[in-house]
Amino acid sequence: MLEVKNLKVSFKTPNGLVEAVKNCSFTLAKGESLGIVGESGSGKSVTSLAIMRLHNAANTLVSGETLLNNTDILRLPEDQMRAIRGNRIAMIFQEPMTSLNPVLTCGNQVTEAIRLHLGVNQKEARLRVIKLFNEVQLPQPEAIFDSYPHELSGGQKQRIMIAMALSCDPEILIADEPTTALDVTVQKTIIELLQGLQAERNMSLIFISHDLGVVKEIADQVMVMYQGEVVEEATSKAIFTNPRHPYTRGLLACRPSPEFHLKRLPVVADFLDDTEQTGSTIEKIRSQNAYKPGEIAAHRQSLYKQQAILKINELCTWFPIGGGMLGKHKKNIKAVNGVSFDVFPGETLGLVGESGCGKSTLGRSILRLIEPTSGDISFENTDLRKLGKKDMRHMRRDIQIIFQDPYSSLNPRLTVGDSLMEPLQVHELFENNTKRKQRVLELLERVNLPPEYFNRYPHEFSGGQRQRIVIARALALQPKFIICDESVSALDVSVQAQVLNLLRELQQEFKLTYIFISHDLSVIKHISDRVMVMNKGEIVETGDPDEIYFRPKNEYTKKLIDSIPKS
Repeated sequence: MLEVKNLKVSFKTPNGLVEAVKNCSFTLAKGESLGIVGESGSGKSVTSLAIMRLHNAANTLVSGETLLNNTDILRLPEDQMRAIRGNRIAMIFQEPMTSLNPVLTCGNQVTEAIRLHLGVNQKEARLRVIKLFNEVQLPQPEAIFDSYPHELSGGQKQRIMIAMALSCDPEILIADEPTTALDVTVQKTIIELLQGLQAERNMSLIFISHDLGVVKEIADQVMVMYQGEVVEEATSKAIFTNPRHPYTRGLLACRPSPEFHLKRLPVVADFLDDTEQTGSTIEKIRSQNAYKPGEIAAHRQSLYKQQAILKINELCTWFPIGGGMLGKHKKNIKAVNGVSFDVFPGETLGLVGESGCGKSTLGRSILRLIEPTSGDISFENTDLRKLGKKDMRHMRRDIQIIFQDPYSSLNPRLTVGDSLMEPLQVHELFENNTKRKQRVLELLERVNLPPEYFNRYPHEFSGGQRQRIVIARALALQPKFIICDESVSALDVSVQAQVLNLLRELQQEFKLTYIFISHDLSVIKHISDRVMVMNKGEIVETGDPDEIYFRPKNEYTKKLIDSIPKS
């Protein structure tokens, strides 16, 4: 059905041409699923955008052939391509919030494609859209038709994008990272939905992801891309049982595996640096990084002999909703409801749950970035809720937070150096800016970033590099306690492994204590000494990571674990 031959994509830059895709070739049969995997910048999305001809022609050079039923669509006039785009080949984009128009209702955005390609009236288009919303299992489709994107959850917005892509019954569907940063339960639902729709419509599917576990669930064939080139292509079974290229082996190994207890996660470089061709295997590298028998038990025993550094007792954070008579609210959203736990010095306490369960609210309530409704927060025997603003600001030297999105938590107008110096200036640490700059350069080096990055701006860095900058900023004040709020959720698995290794190294070096918040149980199990599972504002289960993962007691925990893709 689709044959791509020697596809090349280059971008014009002030420093010359940059080759993003180099001689990419593959075929896609009717009803087949092709998984394209690789890190950010490997050329996956650029390849899919080239097939759809969605690049800016002014600064992009595309060559090669893209044959759709033997017609080279790269050479069609734009009006003929417009008839194919969205009609015969459709695409689900990576970020639904930025792909949906915020000022149009969801229903109107889907009817637009139907009316344009199928030439039906508004009434018939509405009926088709409501049928599609039912097909993608959206609740109350009539209400959602008239809803705006900001009124829906991430999973619901993704279903709107799927409905839009399916609206003209395409022959080929390109799904570009459709489950990245979604909860494992929502991710599982989206994968099952795509599989069901594909089988029902006998549709061909190109599924792009950096997560091999997700690709294994959905793809018949897998193509691995690295630095713009296809380095390996085989059946899904062959890729996962006998990966041949070092990069593929690296991608498979760097995802945290619940079966292993590793001090350090393998990274892609471990495999690519195998210059002596000794054939580094996943098993070999894992065995080199494994804990010795009894090492974990001894570590945890020493942790829990100490006095707790943080004590939370019956903490509640409620948000009033509904404007009743005389401004009185009608009810509360109980984001955090009666939560109690202790954290011990040097411990990593994992906090896991779906989006909306109250994890981030709990983390921010501890720091009083959100004021709790009731309950006690005791840090080193100081009641944080009784502190005034000035004393609380001083206390935040010891308790820091790494936010989920490093880009939005860095000021785009400040250089990295200025962003890292700012907390040192606010808290009047060091005698002058010369000494503060020296401290910042040391921090950059510690998170494996060169000193020349001091004068660069946030937009000049990759996601993984920005996350390292935010970690360096959290370390600037030499805190005792750090709350990591979904700090690796949107990173490639390879970059995620590097950041997790860095956090563990820093913990040992600076004697840090972490609350590590995530919706990914595999990550939580790897890094945590103890795990808490949160659902609807309450802690439903607490215990040893192995106990929680392999012998969960709560039904909600079982549901979370069942949703994890098995890589």
